[in-house]
Amino acid sequence: MRDRIFYSICFGFLFGVLLRSFVFVNLYFALWMGGLAFLFILFFSILSKNKWGIIVSVFVLTFSLGILRFDMADKPASYIFESQVDQKVSLTGVIIEEPSIGENNQKLTVETGSESEKTKVLVSTSFGEDFKYGDEVNFVGKLEKPENFITDQGKEFDYVNYLRKDGVHYVMNYVNVEIISRGNGNKIKSTLFFVKEKFLEKMNFAIKSPESLLMGGLILGEKASFSQELRKNFIDTGTIHIVALSGYNITIIAEWTMKLFSQVPYVPQNLGIGIGIFVIFLFIMMTGGSSTAIRAGIMATLVLIARATGRNYDVARALILAGVFMILLNPFVLVYDVSFQLSFIATVAVIFFTPKIEKYFLWVTDLFKLRDVVTVTIAAYIFVLPFILYKMGNLSLVALPVNTLVLPFIPFTMLLGFITSFFGVIWYVLAVPLGYLSYLFLHYELGVIGFLADVPFASLSFPNFPFILTVLIYVYFIYIIFGRGIKSFFVELK
Repeated sequence: MRDRIFYSICFGFLFGVLLRSFVFVNLYFALWMGGLAFLFILFFSILSKNKWGIIVSVFVLTFSLGILRFDMADKPASYIFESQVDQKVSLTGVIIEEPSIGENNQKLTVETGSESEKTKVLVSTSFGEDFKYGDEVNFVGKLEKPENFITDQGKEFDYVNYLRKDGVHYVMNYVNVEIISRGNGNKIKSTLFFVKEKFLEKMNFAIKSPESLLMGGLILGEKASFSQELRKNFIDTGTIHIVALSGYNITIIAEWTMKLFSQVPYVPQNLGIGIGIFVIFLFIMMTGGSSTAIRAGIMATLVLIARATGRNYDVARALILAGVFMILLNPFVLVYDVSFQLSFIATVAVIFFTPKIEKYFLWVTDLFKLRDVVTVTIAAYIFVLPFILYKMGNLSLVALPVNTLVLPFIPFTMLLGFITSFFGVIWYVLAVPLGYLSYLFLHYELGVIGFLADVPFASLSFPNFPFILTVLIYVYFIYIIFGRGIKSFFVELK
């Protein structure tokens, strides 16, 4: 009964947030529904003793709480700034996130306004100044509302809600920005960004471009500097998932590290797990401690524990609880944060789907735990494919051969890049030979991706890949993995 109450609480909350993400629900109706559900819980608990009644009432109560939580986070745009939309304005604020360096410009997330009327503006500017997190800046230009746009694959990108999840309601493009002062940000966050900057700097010294760009994408999720051609190659070959900052990437390298240390004589299993978790901690530091990296780190840690102990049932509950907690902190991530969605889907795949397909990869050598690496990466790819199809509208016809040729080398490449950057910070001479070795792996991976991306009809565009088909595919996946558990959930309540 406790398990059923737990799942009712979690999924009730998630479905409430999900509904409110798409449909406006009257606040008073949600309060009324929650209050009524609470009364039914008391009735079924004290008088009726009806298990189904309790479970359904708990679900409805947390469903209403999910609606209320989203409503609390969905703050309207400031009236003062709304009145200045499409006008030229002069604003002063502080850069509150690490600047995003693109191919043609750099984007700054600036918090501006008075204490009572603060808002966030995404400012695009040229490469003239070296902006940092915590800089106080003055910027002049036209204040605009963000708009959705059509991608190269013909898919509409929900840019409005993509920015909205981070509290950004306005954009200003190609404006003049002047630095007023520096060092106005959080000291811990500033230190973490400094560490990340040093890692990237040493990596770029040891590995030349474009290979260094791929390495930055693999271990840090840095793909803003990708050229349009390189980004298109990743999409056309179905390998864009390897450069997304998600639990998928860090899980691979952390688990491989754990498995490697577990092969060393006299090294206890717990030490291997500890080393894997330490690698995750270093990864979070390298990425600047962003919320995306922290979420990915939590997912990866749960995977390590599940894979090491085999207690998938307990970790499943922890994974659901972690997901609910992340959504509780920011309800927008459930629908509008692709990185969170990728992390969660890939984590489920690694924990639950990998054991289902291991028997098909017995032909792969177990040397250096290569079989585990191949199985984990293929399981994750199969699971994220429908999601990528729906979100990006692109079906790669060469995805299977490309991923088969590239994915087994990704953990080694990531580990080499990690060590190269780390040694580069300590002493550059140590990083040079490792950087060259990293370059060979990266050059091979980019070569395979580039070669097969040029194959005629390498990919097909599905700008309107059906949402219902995506849902049905994942329902089938859920049935394969959890079918027996779901059946017992209902049978034992009778």
